[in-house]
Amino acid sequence: MTFNVLRALELLRIGTGLPGANFRDGQEDAIRYVVQGRGRLLVVQKTGWGKSLVYFIANKLLREAGAGPALLVSPLLSLMRNQILAAERMGVRARTIHSDNTDVWAQIEASVRRDEVDMLLISPERLANEHFRSQVLAGVAGKIALLVIDEAHCISDWGHDFRPHYRLLERIVRQLPPNMRLLATTATANDRVMKDLTAVLGPKLEISRGDLNRPSLTLQTVRLPGQAERLAWLAEQLEALPGHGIVYTLTVRDAERVAGWLKSCGLEVEAYTSESLARPELEQSLQDNRVKALVATVALGMGSDKPDLSFVIHYQSPGSVIAYYQQVGRAGRALDAAYGVLLAGNEDAEIHDYFIRTAFPTRDEARSVLAALEAAHTGLSILELMNRVNIGKNRIDKALELMSLESPAPVIKQDAKWLLTGAKLSDEFWERVEGITWVRRCEQRQMREYVALTSGHMEFLIRALDGDPSTVHEPLLPPLTTEVSPALVQEAVDYLRRNSLDWEPRKLWPAGGMPKYQLKGRIAATEQAQPGRVLCEWGDAGWGELVRKGKYDDGRFADELVSACAKLLREWNPQPAPRWVTCVPSLRHPGLAPDLARRLAASLGLPFRGVLQKIGERPEQKTMANSNQQAHNVDGTLAVTAESLPGSPVLLVDDMVDSRWTMTVAAWLLRTHGAGEVWPLALASTGHRR
Repeated sequence: MTFNVLRALELLRIGTGLPGANFRDGQEDAIRYVVQGRGRLLVVQKTGWGKSLVYFIANKLLREAGAGPALLVSPLLSLMRNQILAAERMGVRARTIHSDNTDVWAQIEASVRRDEVDMLLISPERLANEHFRSQVLAGVAGKIALLVIDEAHCISDWGHDFRPHYRLLERIVRQLPPNMRLLATTATANDRVMKDLTAVLGPKLEISRGDLNRPSLTLQTVRLPGQAERLAWLAEQLEALPGHGIVYTLTVRDAERVAGWLKSCGLEVEAYTSESLARPELEQSLQDNRVKALVATVALGMGSDKPDLSFVIHYQSPGSVIAYYQQVGRAGRALDAAYGVLLAGNEDAEIHDYFIRTAFPTRDEARSVLAALEAAHTGLSILELMNRVNIGKNRIDKALELMSLESPAPVIKQDAKWLLTGAKLSDEFWERVEGITWVRRCEQRQMREYVALTSGHMEFLIRALDGDPSTVHEPLLPPLTTEVSPALVQEAVDYLRRNSLDWEPRKLWPAGGMPKYQLKGRIAATEQAQPGRVLCEWGDAGWGELVRKGKYDDGRFADELVSACAKLLREWNPQPAPRWVTCVPSLRHPGLAPDLARRLAASLGLPFRGVLQKIGERPEQKTMANSNQQAHNVDGTLAVTAESLPGSPVLLVDDMVDSRWTMTVAAWLLRTHGAGEVWPLALASTGHRR
């Protein structure tokens, strides 16, 4: 097929909105290679180079020449939204099928069958959907002229963003005709990843690799171990920095906390996480400069496309320098100079250890799930599995998902049930798991080396990507101060200590009920706990470390914590107000919660009554891995010791809460024995939101 360079240049200028735009080094060659059908191409170019323009223009030229549509596999919905907007400017009819637009699936599927769609964008997970494969993909598979795999490093077992469903692409690629046009793109592939991609996408895979240097970026690392110090630093610097940007955090909880702090300091920011309900609107607010910054998790990752971001700041360090290179590369695409600052703290290693530990099932977990399925010939649902194995729901989901992607797969899903297939889980599966885990540990160590740098940051990143650092020059901007105002640090400490958590009451007994209490189904409203409060997260900034010290070092909680609980209760002001105080008993720490509750009651001027008793030794609740197991571990372990209880509202105190089942059972006992409304209050939650 001939390549019309003038038409390609015209489309570039339409797509970018720049009448004088010209192709960057390698763009025209990549488009020509795809359009002329020379073979399979992997484009490795830095963020902002314009990889999406390559496949949009190639797709448009192919369609104008009478070729079939393109299929683009892309990992993030935010990325899909930006791609569709860019495509529309060039007249490319791009549509996407994903979990947030189920109401228009039928319409899109019909448009695909009528050949009214030029490019169909899907997530890799869609390839595992039987309806999509049979009703949509099967009908157009023979007509597809171009397969685009965006963020192709996700295919690789070694890629920093390994997505399990990208493994399905390996099987699809093997079935493609040799002359099928295939374009894979990524900004973050070192030599090891490219070797892996060549094995999957090859064998004759042409690689177009550009300069990875980002001359506009001034990079800096600042180690401030405490969260209060980092919050204070952020507040001072964001107020002084020109322009707009992104502040990245590792967890949802931290994104919300940092955004709340910056708002309290008068800055226009919003939190952007996987739990945000209006992500397109938040993205647009940043595009329109209506916010100083979005405080975001990696949910705002590959999809962020604002070329004039003047800063990207990390509140905590990412898990790898490769991930960091991609995220910080959002800044300074269309600016002469921009900041990329990485803050690092004490909690970083703990969070990354958690991510690495929970990325894959353990051998014992896989064996337990497979054994449970083997004993149930008609299959088991996730809830039924939770009753049979002491494994968290997310861990069961992940184990089944990963095993189902093997070929041959040892498990298969039929409707809501999972069944064994007869195939065995191969040793190759565990070799892959161990290999990826080892690489992530290496990446973690490399990230610590980057944090310790005082200079040479861009050179370090480029070498980590096996690029050529010889083009790097001195940073254009002066480094930002590492000093923080002591007064502002104290304000941040006070903010963290005000940042309590809501405790939501349970309204249903677990699947299978509570046999010893003879309970099942819905919990009557008159037997439920009221919405409660928790002072902090276990071990967290603010009060968390003091809670940890009181429980395991001192054997008694500090007076400061009692005062903080009393202050929290006064600000909370539950109505009708509690008239007495009781606590959840413990056999392992029998004096801890009663001592806390008595001192709190005295501070509030209320009577304390120890009316609950723990019966029988059970494993610690923290050893129970899912909600059903946690509920059954509490079943029959609490009793009311008093013959009668005051009929007035009561404050129910505990030191730690996790599953909410202990508080739920305690509240049910108190209510069914005559107490009024039960208001739960705990020092710390051990259930982290990641």
